[in-house]
Amino acid sequence: MSEPRSPWSKHPSSRSRPATHEKRDVPKHEAPAHAPAEHSALHAREHRDVELRLYGLNAIQAVFARRPAAIRKLYLAEQRIPQLQPLLKWCVANRVGYRVVEEDDLRKLAASSHHEGVVADVLREDPQSLTAWLHALPAGPHCALWLDGVGNPHNLGAILRSAAHFGVGAILLPKHSTLALSGAAARVAEGGAEVVPFVRLGREDNAIAQLHGAGFGLAATVVRNGADVFGHELPTRLVYVIGAEGEGMDQALAAACDLRLSIHGSGAVESLNVAAATAVFLAEWRRARQVRG
Repeated sequence: MSEPRSPWSKHPSSRSRPATHEKRDVPKHEAPAHAPAEHSALHAREHRDVELRLYGLNAIQAVFARRPAAIRKLYLAEQRIPQLQPLLKWCVANRVGYRVVEEDDLRKLAASSHHEGVVADVLREDPQSLTAWLHALPAGPHCALWLDGVGNPHNLGAILRSAAHFGVGAILLPKHSTLALSGAAARVAEGGAEVVPFVRLGREDNAIAQLHGAGFGLAATVVRNGADVFGHELPTRLVYVIGAEGEGMDQALAAACDLRLSIHGSGAVESLNVAAATAVFLAEWRRARQVRG
């Protein structure tokens, strides 16, 4: 939410045993050993911008189901081989490298103990433009989320999971937002990151005008002094504007919205976590749609 504060083994290691499960690796473009440090740093940064290291079974299975060609390299625990047979066969057929590694290696690769036995390097998917997204949008009710400053990757992942569950059409990112999908966010999203696209907005006033032109109402989600979301009629095409975890929503943006909505509760705590609040708002929009038939 927003305003002014948030609502919301026994096997030897893979290095010492024969690489019986390793296939041909996709060639990597590496800086020469003699390259200046700044060149290497630039190359690494560009590589991170193009590729994303994912971990977690559902996150990687979702990429394989929707855009398998994005997978560049796969690492897995031996016990995951039976579950991942279709993916491994695809890797062999398409000459994509995979390697069976130990738990410690997976933890290092993922920089997390929550890897669930599989890690993959995948190509990032570029955000769409608002114009392209609106042009492809079919007629009828739609909901989108405008994330005004949300930065915690676990919150982003939880928001993506809720957005996928409730059929949200897109995550709208402000023009200069640095928010991007991370491995941690994708794991928490449990496959939702492949379902809900990111859309990059242009100038704020132009974006609002485009959304209004497409029949969307904008609702600023605020901690207090907003209409009760449970008792307010919601537009059939709705953009919830969600503020940052700590600072809340930009007040000029909140003023430009058509509605100000709050989740009225007991008052025992100030507000919900931003991801929990987003799930509540989305559930109420979905319920209102079903009531209308």
